[in-house]
This record gives sequence, structure tokens and C-alpha cells, in this order.
Amino acid sequence: MNNVIEYTSEEKDKTSEKKNRNGEHILVSLTYIGKNTKKDNGVGLTRTLEKWRRDNEKSDITSALVINDSYLIQNIEGSRPVINEVLAKLINEYSHMTPHIIDIEEVDTRKWDDFLIKYLTSSAQDEEYTLKNFSAGADFNPYLMKKTQIISFMNAIFEEK
Repeated sequence: MNNVIEYTSEEKDKTSEKKNRNGEHILVSLTYIGKNTKKDNGVGLTRTLEKWRRDNEKSDITSALVINDSYLIQNIEGSRPVINEVLAKLINEYSHMTPHIIDIEEVDTRKWDDFLIKYLTSSAQDEEYTLKNFSAGADFNPYLMKKTQIISFMNAIFEEK
């Protein structure tokens, strides 16, 4: 006895339409900046980042994150509904981070393969990235940057990965 269920193309189209009703098939890229007003220590920050990584993995989100003790820039990619959920969570659960949206756009392909993190230090290479992309000097403060500077900065940091 054959237990395989076969669908007509019309039934497949209806199933696909129901599945994509909320934009699940549309890939979105969201870039935001944040300021750590809570001043998490290294352990707290590590725990938060690990939670983000696990949540992103479960939700099929890829991202790139640049962070130092005070500021962060993150670009996340995923389906439209998932990115909207992440945005709501950022605003509601991480209000101490003061998130500001820099860019949101629909994209055809993902830029990132995984959950990439770059912690900025005072190393010569990190200062070089910062000086090259920030018009306000060597201090990493994305609130002083324009969108194009932020995007260029993210690309420069992760192009070697």
C-alpha cells in the first residue's frame, strides 16, 4: 500500500501561498546601531552575545556585529517576519541599548554566512578601520557616522572573513 500523498500543481500553489502569506519568502537586511548604557561587563556581554547567536541560528538569521565596550553596529538578514520580530525584541527587551535603525532593505542574497562578531580593541588594525571610515576621528562611535560610512565600515571589517 502506497502512503505517499501527491498534490496537484494547484494544491502546491495554494500551500505555497499560505506559507508565504506574511512575506516569509522575502529576504530583508536590517542595519542598526546601539549604545550600551547598561555597561555590561565582559561576562554579561558574552552571555548576551551567545544568546543572540543561538536565537539567530534557530530563526535562520545571519548577521555581522561590530562591538566595543560602548557601541555596536549590527546587520541582520532573514525573512521579513523574523526581522520584524527581532526589531520588536530589540526595542522592547534591550531598551538599555538605545537602538537606532540605519537601513532596512529587501535583498536577493545574504551577505553573511553565519553570526560574525568583531570586538574592537585599541589595536593598530582596528584603529586603521576606524580612521578610514569615521569622519569624526579614531573613536568608535557609530552615532557620528552616516549610513554610507557604517556600511563601508562593516564591509571593511568583515571582507577578510
